[in-house]
Amino acid sequence: MTRWTPDPSFYPSPRDAAEAPAEQLAYIAAFDRTAERPDAIAVVDTDPGSAGYGTVVGWTDLPHTGDELHHFGWNACSSALCPTAPHPHVERRYLIVPGLRSSRIYVLDTKEDPRNPCVVKEISAEELAGKANYSRPHTVHCGPDGIYISALGAGQGSDGPGGIAVLDHTTFEVRGQWEADRGDQELAYDFWWHLTQDVLVSSEWGTPSMVENGLVPELLLGRKYGHRIHFWDLAKRTLAQTIDLGDQYQMTLELRPAHDPAKTYGFVGVVVSVEDLSASIWLWHREDEEPSGRSGLAAGRSDGEFRVTKVIDIPAEPADPSELPPALQPFSAVPPLVSDIDLSVDDRYLYVSCWGTGELKRYDVSDPFHPVEAGSVHLGGIVRRTPHPSFPDEALAGGPQMVEVSRDGKRVYVTNSLYGAWDDQFYPNGVGAWLAKVDVTDDAFTLDPRFFPHGDEFRGLRVHQTRLQGGDASSDSYCFPSQ
Repeated sequence: MTRWTPDPSFYPSPRDAAEAPAEQLAYIAAFDRTAERPDAIAVVDTDPGSAGYGTVVGWTDLPHTGDELHHFGWNACSSALCPTAPHPHVERRYLIVPGLRSSRIYVLDTKEDPRNPCVVKEISAEELAGKANYSRPHTVHCGPDGIYISALGAGQGSDGPGGIAVLDHTTFEVRGQWEADRGDQELAYDFWWHLTQDVLVSSEWGTPSMVENGLVPELLLGRKYGHRIHFWDLAKRTLAQTIDLGDQYQMTLELRPAHDPAKTYGFVGVVVSVEDLSASIWLWHREDEEPSGRSGLAAGRSDGEFRVTKVIDIPAEPADPSELPPALQPFSAVPPLVSDIDLSVDDRYLYVSCWGTGELKRYDVSDPFHPVEAGSVHLGGIVRRTPHPSFPDEALAGGPQMVEVSRDGKRVYVTNSLYGAWDDQFYPNGVGAWLAKVDVTDDAFTLDPRFFPHGDEFRGLRVHQTRLQGGDASSDSYCFPSQ
């Protein structure tokens, strides 16, 4: 569907996006761990003036079982305004929803009834494998010339290489495999880009056989999970540079580039160090760019090689082995298990989810080389089991996992499930299901007592990623600077 004028939720610059109206709805991926019932997209009311605020007000079951919904995204976003491949007349209308276990991809239309999106297209695992030679689709990003979807596995079997498939903007047909020359890249996970610099960045987790039945201790201690990030020539679709963080840093997962298109830096989270169970955050940057005080890194294109610098360490916390799941008892400690990060649209705050210890941390990254912790909240945790303030008698399982930040940076949403088999390992007594909201100001970082859909509201399903109506901090890319 095309429009005469650009979609009003598209913004040329991060500053314009940060001034956008607040979201009214949130879309939540909900999945059935038993694969006996269909997974669903749950819709939650986020309008504080609404009678339904903080409750599930819509629900869409998918047509099959066994999908395990994970990450999903919009068909189009602000990148449609980029001058290199403009598509200003597409709409932010459809949710592109992959099934991580089934390798199916669903297209859901949110326009006619935003509270009850409907499935309008299904891409089979066979089509994805046949046209792009990929399986286990994971992360969705709307690019200026198509819809990009990362995948953990090759088209057949449970091994790699993983990579990126591209869908057509309007027909949602699978165009094919994105990479023209992948070099020695084998493992895949997340990806994002610096569109105006012709740079795509990708990270590593593991092949399907390495991850979908849970964390494999032998692979972890053998340092076999991903520990590199890759820099690609976006225009040529070729691998340009790979940086190994060191094989003790296992699982380089979420990538969050600066939203300002004049900057060429970003953050990547590392789940765990096998040497001390700590987690860490690293900064990628050009080697010839230097810190410039509170303004961050110098603007403008730089053609130097990339470097990666560790800027945050989060230590493990000592714990009584009797309170730990079997996998952690030999270590007498709870690892933070940083499994998601998110960067506010103004590039000021980085949010870090510590799923193991049950903590969401906020860092001021105005100077990206020297982050300063600027608040935290606790919910759940392997040992803490911190309750929500509105339900003080309910010990929570899981912890802040997927993080989503509103465009204006005033609200942060967190869900508590990581991945079915991994939930069961680290929370063997059950992970439950909950969605919390944190209100943000420069001086405060506090849980909203009115907003906590959980338990039966999600009909027995676990909840993973959140997408906000009209876009959010991890949905859009911009090609025009804010200045």
